[in-house]
Amino acid sequence: MFRRRALAAACALVFPGALLVSAPALAEGAATDLDGVVVTATRTAQTQDQTLAAVTVIDREQIERLQPPSLPDLLRGRAGISLANNGGPGKSTSLFLRGTESDHVLVLVDGVRIGSATSGSAALQDIPVEQIERIEIVRGPFSSLYGSEALGGVVQIFTRRPRGPFEPSAMLAVGSQDSRRASAGVAGKGGDGWYSVQAAHETTEGINAYRGTRNFDPDRDGYRNSSLSVQGGYRFGERWDGDLRVFRAEGRNEYDGGPASEADTVQQAVGGRLSYSTGPGFKLTASAATSADLSDNYFDGAFSSRFDTRRQLAGLQADIGADGGLLTLGFDWQRDEVEGTTDYATDVRINRGAFAQWQQTFGTQSLQASVRRDDNAQFGGKTTGSVLWGWDITNALRLTASAGTAFKAPTFNELYFPGYGNPALGPESSRSVEIGLRGEHGWGRWSLNAYQTRIDDMIAYDADLGQFGGPNNIDRARIRGLEGVLGTTVAGWELAATATLLDPENDADVSGYRGNVLPRRARRSGRIDLDRGFGALSVGASVTGAGARYDNLANTRRMGGYGLTDLRVGYALSPAWQLRLSLDNVFDKRYETATFYNQPGRQWLLSLRWRPND
Repeated sequence: MFRRRALAAACALVFPGALLVSAPALAEGAATDLDGVVVTATRTAQTQDQTLAAVTVIDREQIERLQPPSLPDLLRGRAGISLANNGGPGKSTSLFLRGTESDHVLVLVDGVRIGSATSGSAALQDIPVEQIERIEIVRGPFSSLYGSEALGGVVQIFTRRPRGPFEPSAMLAVGSQDSRRASAGVAGKGGDGWYSVQAAHETTEGINAYRGTRNFDPDRDGYRNSSLSVQGGYRFGERWDGDLRVFRAEGRNEYDGGPASEADTVQQAVGGRLSYSTGPGFKLTASAATSADLSDNYFDGAFSSRFDTRRQLAGLQADIGADGGLLTLGFDWQRDEVEGTTDYATDVRINRGAFAQWQQTFGTQSLQASVRRDDNAQFGGKTTGSVLWGWDITNALRLTASAGTAFKAPTFNELYFPGYGNPALGPESSRSVEIGLRGEHGWGRWSLNAYQTRIDDMIAYDADLGQFGGPNNIDRARIRGLEGVLGTTVAGWELAATATLLDPENDADVSGYRGNVLPRRARRSGRIDLDRGFGALSVGASVTGAGARYDNLANTRRMGGYGLTDLRVGYALSPAWQLRLSLDNVFDKRYETATFYNQPGRQWLLSLRWRPND
């Protein structure tokens, strides 16, 4: 069952940066149907059991069953993931994938690269779960397909899309911390076209975010977010099809313990795609997109600062079936520009990347090999590559192995921030090896993956650089890890479990911290989800946990481990109406993932959903 089937399916494309997703359903003029299809691991469509990479998929059904308060809560405890949050709902959240840095993860929304070119990370906390149809998390080095940032892996978020001819929906919710949520949308597909319009709003009074001595305002720090996604596609005859997508989320956030007491934020991704196909043996797709990460900061009600990142993206990709395999050739173009109240010595940067990939199956063995050359206006050229191999030992058991290199370009803050930046910085680079074993049986599926990543030229503060020091390529890291995933049914209960063992070690002599644990990474973490339905009634529980971690390179600020228990219950009032209640952090556990920043205690959310086509 692991063998590659129907290479024609691989002609449906996903385009990083500028490029948006298409899938086999588009060949019939319908909206993208992503059930059972993974597109992020190869930039082409595969079934999940065909992929050679370590992949986690979270679909809409799981999201509605788990009832997570936010996207970071949905990701918490997943294989290879550590999170650090600065004070509760809507506050800055860092994601560490396989022990790498928080800016070593590429984040895409519908194929469009998002994130800040100044800080180097994406604002995951500002993407509402009500807008998400599906998430694909690909773990491992993928710069050979995606360029900079894909050092620890790629997280791709797909917004809501139709499954039937006409799908209206709505949701209302209230909860603790004076939380209120609402969403509504309509979507449909038929004939040669499809469309989707979804809007969502949420607001909460939040918690007191910061408990340190510098707490300027020891009260609750609220958050609100309004978002809209609009998308549609159409097939023009036998060979041409295209789509347009718009996503925008506007947030208002209150902070403690820093120079800004409030911030207005915007996350935006806009893109379009046009595809030409002569059949299963050839497909050519061109697309263009823009994304924005905008932040206006205020202190005591007065404007303080602005940091805006805008990206222009374009790409061209061809998939060509040849000699029983699939050849993918592509070119990406990206222009980053920063604006705001800070004057950077350089505020524009252009990157061009060309790549090639070959996929083929030889009997019971499969191969995926790729190479990419990036040409960056700041640091010049960088070449990366990867090879993934799989062997179907039996119809139910697959062995995989891989090796790859990746890189991360320095941010504008690291390069040009006045009085701090170092324009002589080069990219951080890595090399990784991995071996995995996974099985799919009548009782369920499981996987084990072991890996090692070495990162060179990591950017760290160098006290010897100039009068006030600054960033320099002086650090190294060695990261080893083991991930386990299990999905099965026990006595009628659906069980999903993940566990991660991590050894993220500082490996640089010059820092003086060699052998220390990299900050904010837990050595042990895991998650268990247990759900069951009893007719109209559904019940479930989630337990997530993480071991102790440190908040600094010197390993002097230790944060204790924690375990959280969440409960949920749902009841179908009718085929169209669903009532759901969730109780998170049932035992009111007090814990921190960043020193001095509080986390929510016990909280509840009651929601009413209407979707007549279920």
